[in-house]
Amino acid sequence: MILVAGPYRSGTGDDPRKLEANVRAMNESALLLFRAGHLPVTGEALALPLLDAAGSTRPGDPLFDEIFHPVAEQLLARCDAVLRIGGTSEGADRMVARARSQGLAVYTGLADVPAPR
Repeated sequence: MILVAGPYRSGTGDDPRKLEANVRAMNESALLLFRAGHLPVTGEALALPLLDAAGSTRPGDPLFDEIFHPVAEQLLARCDAVLRIGGTSEGADRMVARARSQGLAVYTGLADVPAPR
């Protein structure tokens, strides 16, 4: 299972179209991983529906802070590796640092990801 970590809010000014473009980029990478035989996951796929159900009204509100990154951190604990995509992202960089501290593989490009075992 590989966590796809990339920018969500960084550089968006919280513009919904830019946020969605960042999610789309992570999902496109996840699809390529899936087609290569891996099980890809994104924190956004789990956190965003929870935020909606909790009544979060905007990125960075108290519910966002309660749920968004903690979901990714819990998810990472169950992953075998991280694929870091995209540009600047404090959250994605935090996932990479945490993955490395847990001894997980970190890939910086799809071509670096080995075939599944």
